Amino acid sequence: MPPLNWQVTFLVGIFYMADLNSARPRAVILLSGGLDSSTVLAIAREQGFDPYALSFRYGQRHIQELVAAEAVARSLGAVKHVVAQIDLREFGGSALTADIAVPKGRTASDMSHGIPITYVPARNTIFLSFALAWAETLEASDIFIGVNAMDYSGYPDCRPEYIAAYETMANLATRAGLEGTQKLKIHSPLISMTKAQIVQEGMRLGVDYSETSSCYDPDEDGRPCGQCDSCVLRAKGFSESGLKDPLYVRFGMV
Repeated sequence: MPPLNWQVTFLVGIFYMADLNSARPRAVILLSGGLDSSTVLAIAREQGFDPYALSFRYGQRHIQELVAAEAVARSLGAVKHVVAQIDLREFGGSALTADIAVPKGRTASDMSHGIPITYVPARNTIFLSFALAWAETLEASDIFIGVNAMDYSGYPDCRPEYIAAYETMANLATRAGLEGTQKLKIHSPLISMTKAQIVQEGMRLGVDYSETSSCYDPDEDGRPCGQCDSCVLRAKGFSESGLKDPLYVRFGMV
């Protein structure tokens, strides 16, 4: 991967539904291209928002997720999809942004203890800050994020108290908040759902999960490893829902 710098670069800015005069409220959706964030995009659309999808090229090893994010943004009707470029590899400290092996073969029980090495320091805080800036520019009062505090890998920035604290800070940190022209709401509709419930909700909303990418260590074609924490949790969700994972079907892995 070529070296990156801290300058923000908008790599993708494609209009999929170019109705900028829509009367529907706008919302910024943090879209990784994974199962959770794709479901959240579908939820935001169902709730009546015009979704503006925001993804990041942040030096992650699983860069294939950006291919998935573009496909999901297009298929689920994002008004615009932007990929912002930053470089968290400058700091490292995570198996996703440094030359550290991704843990494999951990059970869901193993994941319930401690914070794994796949945690990227301050990632959600950084992502939400970008979303906050774009929301203020769009005059949007809503941000959607796919954090989950049930079936998750122990990340501290996926907890309800973190989201509540960030929302309070956000309303103190912007001109729109200070002037009272915008009160920001951070929506985390999956935060109390199990992976099975998330899968079922996405299927109801017509999410094509074959387009998504959850794996922390996929191959060059995007084929999931099936053994990292994210793959294990995803498999748990589909298994408990009594469904085959469309991504695994696509790759002939089931």
